[in-house]
Amino acid sequence: MASQSHVAGPQWTFLTNYAHVLVLMAEEPMVRTRDLALRVGITERAVQRIVADLVDAGYVTRQRIGRRNRYVIQRDRSLRHPVEAGFTLGDLLQFVEAKRCASS
Repeated sequence: MASQSHVAGPQWTFLTNYAHVLVLMAEEPMVRTRDLALRVGITERAVQRIVADLVDAGYVTRQRIGRRNRYVIQRDRSLRHPVEAGFTLGDLLQFVEAKRCASS
């Protein structure tokens, strides 16, 4: 996501690293874990754990294409927390994508 270096004070964000990884995968389905790590600002190993969790939970499907992976997000899957009951992963991604397009 965007660099937070311009924000003074504590370095927290409203979206989790899981959401950041998903948003970037939605933008670029063949993104490398190294690039995800650099853009999110976490280690490559942390990205690998996040991807494994998302695949294991059925939120992402990983397809091997040559030496690369292609990530397919299951947009119809429900969000996990009771506060987001009734919303899907697609709803979250659509919101973020619309806001990013509007600010471009």
